[in-house]
Amino acid sequence: MNTTTQAKYDALVKISQDNFDAFLYDCDGTLADNMPAHTETYIKVAAAQGVLIDGAIIDEFAGLPIINVVEKINERYQSTFIPEEFKTAKYKLFIDEYIEKTQPIDYVVNHLKNHAGQVHIAVVSGSSRIVVERTLQILGIDHLVEVLVCAGETPNGKPFADPFLKAAELLGVAPERCLVFEDGNPGTQAAEAAGMRWVRIDKLV
Repeated sequence: MNTTTQAKYDALVKISQDNFDAFLYDCDGTLADNMPAHTETYIKVAAAQGVLIDGAIIDEFAGLPIINVVEKINERYQSTFIPEEFKTAKYKLFIDEYIEKTQPIDYVVNHLKNHAGQVHIAVVSGSSRIVVERTLQILGIDHLVEVLVCAGETPNGKPFADPFLKAAELLGVAPERCLVFEDGNPGTQAAEAAGMRWVRIDKLV
């Protein structure tokens, strides 16, 4: 790891030294350096239907399930995308052209690797299970993750508490004993709603 990456890794280790029983990681933008690719797929699918969107809206709503992001796009641009159809087209484009190029966010992936076996590990994502599973395989950490909670697997997604509470339940760990690693506001709001402490991995000094 370079100096900056090492410093961020050290910061994560320091933050997570309290007595936690489980670490819950977001996937896209937290473990996987793939948010630019996800943004491109949103832009391309929208453009194919004649709507030009600013990629900043994807960062703004990072962590929300795709259907909810599409609803936000429709509100912002007065567009009429059908969320389920948009989601299907976006996933197809991402899997066909982008997923195999996924790179790790090293300091977070190394944090997960170095703590697996010491605490319970879950990944809680707003992406579909098939995409998350393949992403974790590409990152080489799928065998270290005990529990996955993905889009559509709880009544409500982030920023509601449901996904994190389900992960804690499946791990058999009390919410207050979980530490969440996130890169977006919906995720940290969900963690707070679940009564969990959290870290914004993109805000580390």
